[in-house]
Amino acid sequence: MKFSIITPSLNQGRFLPECVESVLAQKGVEFEHIVTDAGSTDDTLEVLRRYPHLTWKSEPDKGMSDGINKGFLQATGDWMMWLNCDDRLLPDALAKVAAHAAVHPDADVIHGDCRFVDADGDPMRRKYDTPVDEWDFLFVGCCNPSTSTFYNRRIIQSGELLDVGYRNCMDWEYYLRLIRSGYEFSYLPELLADFRWHEESTTQRHWARMVSEGLRAQRDHIANRGLPRWFGSKFALRAGRRIFQARRILKRLLVHHRIR
Repeated sequence: MKFSIITPSLNQGRFLPECVESVLAQKGVEFEHIVTDAGSTDDTLEVLRRYPHLTWKSEPDKGMSDGINKGFLQATGDWMMWLNCDDRLLPDALAKVAAHAAVHPDADVIHGDCRFVDADGDPMRRKYDTPVDEWDFLFVGCCNPSTSTFYNRRIIQSGELLDVGYRNCMDWEYYLRLIRSGYEFSYLPELLADFRWHEESTTQRHWARMVSEGLRAQRDHIANRGLPRWFGSKFALRAGRRIFQARRILKRLLVHHRIR
């Protein structure tokens, strides 16, 4: 089993070594690490040249989604994921995913837990995930952190790539689309990666755009599913969010109590 790690990059050279080293530290699995840089002007290229095992190219793109798609299309792994250059895989993450995939051959998407860390990489809190369904994704939002989510190669081979029209919520839109296409999601209750919260992150710098794109993803899904239009009203979306957030809390308690 081989993994392809895709890292989109733009002027995040100060975090990139930690990202690369976290992948290099993975044991017992075969992997390739592909970095698609969008034309960084900081020390990113200098960092990339220090790691001869990397496959990388620096050229303008149409945004982060386009950069990730470029990586997906050249990847050769059985399982793929994108790891932002300010995030990190945790020790043995890939081995844990490989073991889970071996006993869940029907899984198309494997997702686990992540840990939020600050700009210095110090732990803040763990994000416990749960098995997800369509209603979670529609009303609660992007439940699966992309930094701890893996995609079977057959998804990419079928032509399912990120929508380059999304610059923040590309993962949320992608998950909704994959569910509509019938792909199977499988939860691995293990801590797999660090997600870094800092002022320069895309999430922090473009919060309003993220909210707007999230609403578009929800309403597009409602339309594509043929659900009543009133599902997309602000009242229905807010009410649904409260209901399914509460359900996810209950699921989380039940799942992790059973694991313990």
